[in-house]
Amino acid sequence: MINPLRRVPVAIAAASFLLVGCGGGPPERLGPGAGGSAAPRGVQSPAPGPAASRASTPRELPGLGPRTSAAVPTRTRQAVVVTGRGRNSPLSTAVLYERTDAGWRPGPDLTAHNALKGWTDHHHAGDLRSPIGVFTLTDAGGLLPDPGTRLPYHRSGAFTSPGTGFEGEPLAGSFDYVVAVDYNRRPGTTPLDWTRPMGADRGGGIWLHVDHGGPTHGCVGLREDDLKDLMRALDPARHPVVVMGDAASLAR
Repeated sequence: MINPLRRVPVAIAAASFLLVGCGGGPPERLGPGAGGSAAPRGVQSPAPGPAASRASTPRELPGLGPRTSAAVPTRTRQAVVVTGRGRNSPLSTAVLYERTDAGWRPGPDLTAHNALKGWTDHHHAGDLRSPIGVFTLTDAGGLLPDPGTRLPYHRSGAFTSPGTGFEGEPLAGSFDYVVAVDYNRRPGTTPLDWTRPMGADRGGGIWLHVDHGGPTHGCVGLREDDLKDLMRALDPARHPVVVMGDAASLAR
């Protein structure tokens, strides 16, 4: 087990700041209470009516090949599909799909940023790529009060993001709201928990967080209103997952 207070070195390239998430190292001091574009907005979880067309509710998640589809748990009824524009691109689109009797009902397209250098099948700390795969979504948190999510929510002052990003954009507010992606972490704990089951060298702290307007270290950034709507829509009883990667990789 990795000591949650141990500093994990990470290459920060053009961004000079200490991250508590997004592939960065753990905070030096968590303090009391810290544990472990033009897309329309408004992610919702509607129950499909009789008028729902077969075309709008595909039987399989769009864009996923047999290998990726097989990794989605059969009990999953919510899937956030994050599709990168290219293997080395930091631009992506996210869609929340709800599984219904008719098929997978899509929400609106949401613009997003992923890691600076794109995507990887074998993520390592500091590689500036987002991990490709299917990961459960079990825990949330942030600097600000719970926006109304049904996921366990941990509010803490340790969700800070000082400094500037790779394109000089301010990072303040990026961790106002986050959803932990269960990559190399222990599900059922605060996003701030620094246990790394695969070891510190495999990175961690991969979150869905507020978009700061530029590439990330490994996380997926969404517009604040979109992220809050998504957090309200996610339901632990529906066993939500995120399916993330560049389009070509997801199609395998």
